[in-house]
Amino acid sequence: MWRVEGTSKEVFLTFDDGPHPVVTRFVLDCLAEYNAKATFFCVGEQIEKHPAIFEEIKAAGHVVANHTFHHVNGWKTPTDEYLKEFEATERLTKTKLFRPPYGKITPSQRKRIGQESKIIIYNKLSADFDKNISAEQCLQNVIGKGLVAGDIVLFHDSLKAEDRLRYALPKTLSYIY
Repeated sequence: MWRVEGTSKEVFLTFDDGPHPVVTRFVLDCLAEYNAKATFFCVGEQIEKHPAIFEEIKAAGHVVANHTFHHVNGWKTPTDEYLKEFEATERLTKTKLFRPPYGKITPSQRKRIGQESKIIIYNKLSADFDKNISAEQCLQNVIGKGLVAGDIVLFHDSLKAEDRLRYALPKTLSYIY
C-alpha cells in the first residue's frame, strides 16, 4: 500500500526506526500538541532496548507496527532469515502492519508476509535520514507539492534524522492542522 485510497480525509504520518527515548519523545510531544495520531514502524531491537518509550507510544493511542528486528534490507537477506526478523518483531508489536526497511523486499518475502500482514510503504518520503539535505529540503519533500487525503508520509524517529525531523515535523503538523 503506497497511499490510502477511499473516502478518508486524513494524511497518515508514519515514523520508522524507533523507538528512541529522546527522538520518539519529541515526536510524541509534537503529535500531542496537535492531537494527531501516527503509526510507528518499530525495530524489534529498539523495542527491547527502550521498552518504556515503546509503551508510551501505545499509551498515547498511536499504532505500533513491524519494521523487522535489526532493520535488515530484504534484497540482501535470505527469505528465511528475513521472515525470522519479521516474526521476532511481530511478537513484540502484536500487529499485522509491516514496512520493509529501505522499502526493499523480494517477491518471495512479500508473498509470505503479505499472507498475514498488510505491507505499508509511503508516497511522501521526507528523507530526514539523509545528512546531505537541509532541514528545509526535508520539509519541502513532504509539503512542497501539497498533501492530499490518503498520503502516507514517512519520517524517522532516529538519531540520524533528528536535526531535520525537529525542523520539519512541527512545520508539517502546522501545515496539516
